[in-house]
Formats: sequence, C-alpha cells, structure tokens
Amino acid sequence: MRILTAAQTRQADQATIQEENSSSAALMERAATALTEWILARLSPPEADPTLVFCGPGNNGGDGLVVARQLHQAGFTVQVFALPAEGYSPDFDANRQRLPAGLALQTLSAAALPVIAPDALVVDALFGTGLSRPLTGLAAAVVQHLNQAPARVVAVDMPSGLLADASQPAASPVVRARHTVSFELPKLAFLLPQNAAYVGRWHTVPIGLSRQFLAEVETNMYFTDTALLAGRLPARDQFGHKGTYGHALLLAGSRGKIGAAVLAAQACLRSGVGLLTVRTPAVGYDILQTSAPEAMALTDPAPDFLSELPELTPYSAVGMGPGIDKAEETKHVLEQLLRHAKVPLVLDADALNLLGANPELLQLLPADTILTPHPKEFERLAGPARDDYHRLELLREFCRLHRCYTVLKGAHTCLGTPAGELYFNSTGNPGMATGGSGDVLTGILTALRAQHLPALDAALLGIYAHGRAGDLAARHTGQAGLIAGDLTRFIGPALQELTTPDTF
Repeated sequence: MRILTAAQTRQADQATIQEENSSSAALMERAATALTEWILARLSPPEADPTLVFCGPGNNGGDGLVVARQLHQAGFTVQVFALPAEGYSPDFDANRQRLPAGLALQTLSAAALPVIAPDALVVDALFGTGLSRPLTGLAAAVVQHLNQAPARVVAVDMPSGLLADASQPAASPVVRARHTVSFELPKLAFLLPQNAAYVGRWHTVPIGLSRQFLAEVETNMYFTDTALLAGRLPARDQFGHKGTYGHALLLAGSRGKIGAAVLAAQACLRSGVGLLTVRTPAVGYDILQTSAPEAMALTDPAPDFLSELPELTPYSAVGMGPGIDKAEETKHVLEQLLRHAKVPLVLDADALNLLGANPELLQLLPADTILTPHPKEFERLAGPARDDYHRLELLREFCRLHRCYTVLKGAHTCLGTPAGELYFNSTGNPGMATGGSGDVLTGILTALRAQHLPALDAALLGIYAHGRAGDLAARHTGQAGLIAGDLTRFIGPALQELTTPDTF
C-alpha cells in the first residue's frame, strides 16, 4: 500500500474524477458517505446526541456538511458550524444548499463558541490535507475549544491543524482526535510517534480512488500489508531437507544476558531455518542446551562474554547482538565479523551500540546488512533528530551511505533501504514493548536471511511476522501480560499466513 503526499492525494482525486467522467461533488459524497457509515457502524443516535460538526471553508468542510446531512437523516441530533470566510469552495457551497430545512448552518464566532456536552460526538471537518501552515485566529481558537471539551472527536481525513507532510511548531494548535478516519490510504503523519496525541486511533475507509493511479504513482513510502508481501515467502519444497533451509549462526549472550541468546535462538528455529548454531560464552552452555535443544551450542573460550569469532564457512547467515554486552574483546569479534563475513549479516542490540561507539566500524558494513535499532540506538549511529520527520531523513541517508537495511523499531516499525524507500509496518501492539522482543526479531530475520531470501524480502516478512505473532499472542495473554517468549509460539502461524500457496 502506497503512502502519498498531500499533493499526490489531490492528484488521486482528480485521476478518479477523470477516469469515471464524474465530478468532485460526487467523489465528496462518496467519501463522506463512507465516513458516515463508519460512524453508524459504531454509534446509534442516542449514543451520539448531541452531534456537533465543525466545518472549514474548503473541501474538508464540504465533507463535514455531507456527514452532517446524512447523520441528521439517520436520526442524530445534529448542529453544524462553519468558520467565516470570504469565500468557500464550490463543493462546500453546493452541499450547504443541500442541507435540510431542520439543519441550519451556524457561523462560528470567537465571542460565542458553542457549548460541547461531555457525551457529545464532535466531527472535526475544519481542515484536511491541504493545510500548509499553522492555524491562527478564530480557527486556532476553535481548535483549542474542541481540545478543552471532554467529547468524542472524530477527525475527517486529518486532525485539523496537523500538517500532512511536515512537522509543525510545537505550540501550533492541532485537534486532539479520539479517532481519525482517512480516505482510502493512511497518511505519513499517522505513523509517527510525535503525532499520536492528535491522531488517536486511525482508520481507513475505501472510497474507490483510481486503482490505476494508485498502482502507478511514484512514491518511496509504503505501508506494509499482506498484498505488498504476496509472493515473497515461497512454500516449502516437498523434497526439502535441513540443508535446503540454511544454517544460521547467532553470536549472542553474556553473563546475566543468556536469556537474550535463548529468545533469539528459539525465534530463529521457529522461523524455518534448517540448522542453527549459537555461539555463547561458556556460562551459557547449559542454559542454551536446556532451553533450545534443537540448536547446536558452540561455546566461546571466555566464560562471560564473546572473545573469538568462530570459523564462518558453514553458515549461510549470521546474526549478532542480543545480550552480548560491550567488552573490548567483543568489539574485536564484531570487527572481525565485518571484515571477513561473506554471508548476510543481521546486527542488533549491543552490536549496534559497539558500532555507535566506534563509528569507524560502519565503513566495514557489508552491503545489504540488516540493522535493527530502536530510536536511541539509531541516534548513536546517525546522530540526534530534531523530530520524527527529520529522523526519517537521517534514516534514508544512513541506509544510502552504508548500503544497508535499517529496521527502526517502534509502533509502525519503519524499514529504510539503500534505495531511499521507507516501509512502515502494519502489525504489532503495545504489549510487545517488553524486554526481549528485539531479540526475537533478530532470530526471525537471521533465519529468513539464512534461507537465502533477499534482504528486502527477509526484512519486510520478518518485521510483519514479528508484529503478527505479537497480535496473535495478545489474544491469549492480553497486551499487559505479553512477554517476549510468547512471541516465539506464534511465529510459525504468522509465517504460514504469508506463505505463497502451492496451487494449480
């Protein structure tokens, strides 16, 4: 699923109108109807009385007028308000004329803003994706008034005041919606942590935008769904054997952190790898053999940390980082790995921290290495970001410069590629914000790379399956009760959902 800029969204509207030989008013009616149906699927009139619809002078306001009319016809007690303006969009004017006699459009005034009851439903249709600067004057006052009311706010396409493609000043007024309903596609703004308080829970409703335009429009941002992943994970060969699916090596663990090695190993085994060897310090041998008996244990001469790189010839992929700590000897192991590895690498946790503390090692990264930092680890690698939008710029540049794939972990984990593409993940939940989840991801990614999948396919599939496993696990444990070990139980079912069926 492509993520479009505000300008491309307007182009998609125009392409749809031309393709259908229709009108902007007809498309507005269709879009607003989809939003009305979304509301009606969740609320009946007694649950949403009173309903207040706030409209701006543009087409977002026109959407609001259609929603007001339709909710009124469905039996809701509706009041509809508009910002004063020197001129309104043609579709706004057309829908103002269509308001029924019992639904008068009231003009907003700073001297007398409407009272909003605590149980009210508020529809924010002030400004959509066309906004290019922070709100001021009466518009800002109305937004502040909405934010002070303890009502349920549903934003039409975008929370008013939120810029679609860029960050706004910290003090600029933005509607704090409980729900944001976007037409057809998510917006980039929805996927960034700094906007969460404004967007609330976001949803998309289909409005029949041109399939051809959406398939052909050029973009470097994507929202990863099952359609995008189709065909990337082949079905297993009937005559396959353990050698078919690769031999992975995990360099993991140190005294007190052998659990990280265990979680990564269990995840790697559950992700379809044929063979797995885990290199741990001697202190981890008994733990690993007991907790992951399917893996081969290869102990390091040092008792407490990794000090030597084993012979790499047998392996088809190497993952390093979970629980390794940052001893000088372990840094040397990482350096030797970067210099001598001829197979795909996955680097996580303290392997990333060692890179951040020794930036000269970044020059040794083999092409197509997958890195899996959380935001703080990424800051150590690429420098501090002014905001989430700037962080995406740093991510693109980092991946281009080092020819690597970088998994920036979090809600809607973002994968950056050497080609400058950004892929935002659609699976996962807050229950996964727990120690060890990243170790599980490292195991999944290492297993997929060991099976000879291209770096992009392995990263996209691994990130999606990791989040999907978390969603499946949360059904059993609840989000608060979810621990990293629960994820490993559901990696297999998550990958099975993504496997290309062998059909006639």
